[in-house]
Amino acid sequence: MIGRNTTRYFARIPGAIVLAFLVLPILAVIPASLNDSSFIKVPPANYSSRWYLAFFADTGWMQSVLVSCSVALIATVLSVVLGTLAALGLARLSQAWKGVVSALILAPMIVPVIMTSIALYYGMRQIHLQGSIVGLALGHTLLCLPFVVLNVGVALARFDEGLVRAAAGLGAKPFYIFATITLPAIAAGLAAGAAFAFITSFDEAVMSLFLAGTGSKTLPVKLWEQIRVEFTPVAAVGSTAILVVTLVMFAFVQFIRSRSSASE
Repeated sequence: MIGRNTTRYFARIPGAIVLAFLVLPILAVIPASLNDSSFIKVPPANYSSRWYLAFFADTGWMQSVLVSCSVALIATVLSVVLGTLAALGLARLSQAWKGVVSALILAPMIVPVIMTSIALYYGMRQIHLQGSIVGLALGHTLLCLPFVVLNVGVALARFDEGLVRAAAGLGAKPFYIFATITLPAIAAGLAAGAAFAFITSFDEAVMSLFLAGTGSKTLPVKLWEQIRVEFTPVAAVGSTAILVVTLVMFAFVQFIRSRSSASE
């Protein structure tokens, strides 16, 4: 008789095949970035780091990396603060209102990004924020917010509200209760939400194309402009940089989740 572990092992094979089908083409940018020639060939005839040196020596690429990091950090902070407050509010709403408010908060995940980008482009122009880092960060915050609300909401669903009532009954102030009881309990969800928010902002291309200006080009925007003019391995280097940031943040999320599961 086939054991349960053997059945589980074979059940994972189709998932592994699908995952490989989706991921392996993305990982192809890594060997593509190591081409010695001026055109992309996979696998390279000769490996070289010349395009990495060109990438880090180019002030335009470095400026785009700095802008992407700045926008992602601002958007992450804003979405974590607003998303945590929204998740706390949703947890206290009645079921009827919770569904309506949740739909509004999660709408940026459902509405096509290009529609949101067009609306934001018009709005940002009216308040003179189009083409600025602040405008980019505010737009990205709209896309990042649902990820924070979802992750913090999951953490709050497992939180024992009796601890809050007990602390309040002993005379603790609301802010002290939040800082010493609620916040540590939802820390894992908060960290996961922040990581997803950073990834979403750093990788965002469509909205950035609408809202970026000459002095606020993110890495995806710079990459898009580069491949429209000349498709050299330096574009693969830029893609590899985005991939590395995404993988690092994803690994961080998995680490936080594993630690949270181990502590329960």
